[in-house]
Amino acid sequence: MYQKFIINQDGVLKFGHVYLHKDLLQKGERCIYGGGLWKIDSQRNAIMLYGRSFDFGPPDFDYVHSIDWSGVGGREWPLFFLPLWPDESSLMPVIISR
Repeated sequence: MYQKFIINQDGVLKFGHVYLHKDLLQKGERCIYGGGLWKIDSQRNAIMLYGRSFDFGPPDFDYVHSIDWSGVGGREWPLFFLPLWPDESSLMPVIISR
């Protein structure tokens, strides 16, 4: 199992431990805003988002309107995107539009 995330058609960012990004989709859901991988950074007390989904493409955080935290134990974390992963010098905070 791998730590993956997707952004579904409703702008919900969903986390999970799955083999394929599509395993995060419920019946009738689509992933049109991409996805990637995630890891918890205990030093920064944040979740780092990185990479891209081979099936759904890179994440587009401009469309995220809410977050389903159940895939990370229900706890809310600060989110950062690493566009040049594994280079962590260019952290970008993920801002959720509500």
